[in-house]
Amino acid sequence: MAKTKEVASRKKKFTLFDAINYVVFIIVALIILVPIWKVVVDSLNAVGVYQFRLWPSDFTLDGYKVILGERGLFRPLINSFVTTIFGTLLGLVLSTLGGYVLIQFDMPGRNLMAYFLLFTMIFSGGMIPEYLVMRRLGLLNNMWILVIKHGINVGNIVLMRNFFEGIPASLFEAAKIDGCSPMGIFVRIVLPLSKAALASIGLMFAVGVWNDYTTVQIYITNPDFVNFQYKLRVMIMNGDTPPTQYPVSQTTLYNAGIIAAILPFMILYPFLQDYFVKGVNIGAVKE
Repeated sequence: MAKTKEVASRKKKFTLFDAINYVVFIIVALIILVPIWKVVVDSLNAVGVYQFRLWPSDFTLDGYKVILGERGLFRPLINSFVTTIFGTLLGLVLSTLGGYVLIQFDMPGRNLMAYFLLFTMIFSGGMIPEYLVMRRLGLLNNMWILVIKHGINVGNIVLMRNFFEGIPASLFEAAKIDGCSPMGIFVRIVLPLSKAALASIGLMFAVGVWNDYTTVQIYITNPDFVNFQYKLRVMIMNGDTPPTQYPVSQTTLYNAGIIAAILPFMILYPFLQDYFVKGVNIGAVKE
């Protein structure tokens, strides 16, 4: 009993190392949060200011009203939501099916297919061949190019394959004995056990599609098909703000646009945090 109490007292003892850890993490948190807080305050301030303020001196929601009310900003925002949802779904479908195919050890040509996919991670065709392919597919001036272009990510296919390889082989054998088809095994066994991997990789796909403005810059010229990130970049870099009925400064509108761009994932991440933390180590440890 005495030894148990001694061990417990040692565990509860606050050390210098703990104090340094607290100080370092507080500083890091402030470095991250202070700029975000400034953007939030400036997005709610009717008068654009460069100084740091804890609270808006002239509170207004006009910046967000412009984003949600003006077609020049609302349409790109809706385009971003649509392409992100469908791009993420397509990416998850292709990554999970591709990873599942690569763990079929009795499939002819499995290794050749895996090497072919890995080759594309090292060498790419380049921008001009890609542009020619997209033109032949009729994806120029089409916002669905964001969905198609991000649909296949070889790195995520490899991650899903590594995760599927960690599922006990006895589960697959038991399902086969019960008469389950390969697709039935995928739907009834593999997918329910892959929530962490799906959440982690799905978040990667969603962030990639949502933040992609270079694809829009290269392939899309029709303003009705641009996404919100591209429109926001044009606003900030070129000062190209849409005409509006609200008396809002450019600084307020810029900051409101930044908050609108990061808010969806700030809302989504807490619900996926547990799965994401488990999924970041996909394939890192082999037993």
